[in-house]
Amino acid sequence: MIILAIDTALDACSAAVLDTAASKTIALESQPMKRGHAEALMPLIARVMKGSGIAFTALDRIAVTTGPGSFTGLRVGLSAARGIALAAGKPVVGVTTLTAYAAPVVAENGEHPIISAIDARHDHVYFQVVSGDGSPLVKPKVAPIAEAIEAAQLGTPHLVGNAAKILADRWPAETAPPFKIDTQAAPDITWVAWVGAAVSPEAAPARPFYLRTPDAKPPANPLLDVAQPTAS
Repeated sequence: MIILAIDTALDACSAAVLDTAASKTIALESQPMKRGHAEALMPLIARVMKGSGIAFTALDRIAVTTGPGSFTGLRVGLSAARGIALAAGKPVVGVTTLTAYAAPVVAENGEHPIISAIDARHDHVYFQVVSGDGSPLVKPKVAPIAEAIEAAQLGTPHLVGNAAKILADRWPAETAPPFKIDTQAAPDITWVAWVGAAVSPEAAPARPFYLRTPDAKPPANPLLDVAQPTAS
């Protein structure tokens, strides 16, 4: 399967082309950025596709991060992915940023629970907890940092995400420290592609995964289903 993966949900603008049969990332580009995804994304995708030597019509699927993350940023990626999928006649799947963060750790088949955490500001984080084999332990939610830290009762965790250090810095002194701390501004785009290859379009739709209502709603976009955010 040939996958084009796109991520603009957090502090990076990234795209990659993955060949799952060869277990190889054919082309990849990732630029750190907090703003400007809308201007950067399509030229970046064009460079990645040119570097891969693969036509859009030769893709099997497009995968895109759906959030939680920047309301504006994730919509940029979703609009691009939906547009490319429509033009090329290919399916598109959504991958949550929390799942993408956890994916490379789950692939290690470790024994520690994995807490994926994203800074939601105002002393809150978006987080989820999975076991070492990826089984869900705590569903994705937005909650106070203190609530995320309570997940320590599930075992010594591996912390991942852009809020991993935030949790580690607040970790209770009387509790065993986290097994490992991986602070990343954005998920690894290659793992977005791998997760996108593993899910189905029916089970993983390419629509915003907000967990909370945006403070301000952007103009309607016919390429996006924004009627109701998914929440847990």
